[in-house]
Amino acid sequence: MSTVLEMLSFTFMQRALIVGLLVSLCASLLGVSLVLKRYAMIGTGLSHVGFAAMVSATALQFAPLTVTLPVVVAAAFLLLRLNESSKIKGDSAVALISASSLAIGVIIVNQTTGLSTHVCSAMFGSILAMTRADLRISVALCIVVILLFVLFYKQLFAVTYDEDFAKATGTRAEIYKTLLAILTAVTVVLGMRMMGALLISSLIIFPALTAMRLCKSFFSVVVVSAVVAVFCFFVGIVLSFYYDMPPGASVVAVNIALFLIFSALGLLKRV
Repeated sequence: MSTVLEMLSFTFMQRALIVGLLVSLCASLLGVSLVLKRYAMIGTGLSHVGFAAMVSATALQFAPLTVTLPVVVAAAFLLLRLNESSKIKGDSAVALISASSLAIGVIIVNQTTGLSTHVCSAMFGSILAMTRADLRISVALCIVVILLFVLFYKQLFAVTYDEDFAKATGTRAEIYKTLLAILTAVTVVLGMRMMGALLISSLIIFPALTAMRLCKSFFSVVVVSAVVAVFCFFVGIVLSFYYDMPPGASVVAVNIALFLIFSALGLLKRV
């Protein structure tokens, strides 16, 4: 408890905790649908696009968030269109966008001086990168993501569970798939500031997979995934502060540990 109180005495840790908990919650809610629809790696693809956009914005001396957000949203649309109307589908489309974006980002870094610190933050995350303006924007966008998920929960469930049946019953599946892609893009951009481009997809994948070890219904998986995500981020940040470890890696390590525990409990449950 003393460690938590000491951590909360720092303004930058307060900002990181508020935004991190909200982003973790958003990622876990969206992650269930993405994992079930086998779109889990879209987070990795979008984070690499975000990396290229972020270093480009920094090189041009623009505000990173205002540049990165629309670029990543556009990339989400592109991935969705490639997956639906092209011969390049699924993981191939993600790999194509991901590798291309990462290469562009590396070229920009190589041609621009003084970007080494920003590159490290973009790749692995940095709590110190969260400013007061970022806090306000991030909180507002996270609230919008959560409200839209709750508001269109039934439609997102229908599209996730059986897209063909959803279309047959009058649900406009394309609209809700696009909504899912946009919400994912926003969440990835917000989470990159702390988790980094290499680790942000873990916030989407791990909580959903962990919840699925014990839960069977869609609703129970969503609820447990949200609880797991918030718990793992909080414990990860505390460990990061106490042991002076990278925050993104600490959060992922806690997620891995909880996944293994839930997997073991799942095996015992079947015995």
